[in-house]
Amino acid sequence: MSEHTEAPKLLLASLFVTALVTAQLLAVKLLVVSVPNGLPVVGSTVLVPAGVLAYAVTYVASDCFTELYGRRTATLLVNVGFLMNFVMLGLVWLAIFAPGSDAGVDPETFESVLGVSTNVVIGSLVAYLVSQNWDVFVFDRIRQETGEAYLWARNLGSTMTSQLIDTAIFVVIAFSLAPQLIGVGDAASNTVLLELLVGQYIVKLGIAVLDTPVVYAIVGYLRSNGWAPAVRPAAS
Repeated sequence: MSEHTEAPKLLLASLFVTALVTAQLLAVKLLVVSVPNGLPVVGSTVLVPAGVLAYAVTYVASDCFTELYGRRTATLLVNVGFLMNFVMLGLVWLAIFAPGSDAGVDPETFESVLGVSTNVVIGSLVAYLVSQNWDVFVFDRIRQETGEAYLWARNLGSTMTSQLIDTAIFVVIAFSLAPQLIGVGDAASNTVLLELLVGQYIVKLGIAVLDTPVVYAIVGYLRSNGWAPAVRPAAS
């Protein structure tokens, strides 16, 4: 592969990892999303992590990557991204434990913002590893069945199912299983868990629908300008 086609590949991989670690850092803040007319389970507002948009970008990048370069390379990217989460967390905690100066941000405030609680970290990492690998698998499987056509079907099919898996694993671990196992508080009630799961998935589902034209635009632009393979590698 020439340097001309290597640059977009590197850019997509960089976009994926950047969005991934950004989503992890932003997870400490919850956003309140208003729902017009309300919904049966969640009511008029939905709580979602602030990193939800950054995390959605990872699906755009991984779907483009799978479409252009095949399942094997995309799976490698997902698993490298998983390791980069630990690099990011290690660097953050090194900064937390390092002696702080009064001239900067108060050390306790710094830790409270960047020192993500253990249950959230566990839930996020497990959800990421399972859902992103599922996303690549489903995208590639649909592509095998449809060939070059129906990019929208594999983008939506893979993202919608993987986001459901991601949301379910994250909510259950972060707010039910992990709090009991590591002693960070009481587990949320089944009602609260259902509200969190349904609300977050609805928001992620909306983003998944909106990102389909973006995937089309990126893939089409790179191929039409000769910056990506017109036909992806046979060994996918």
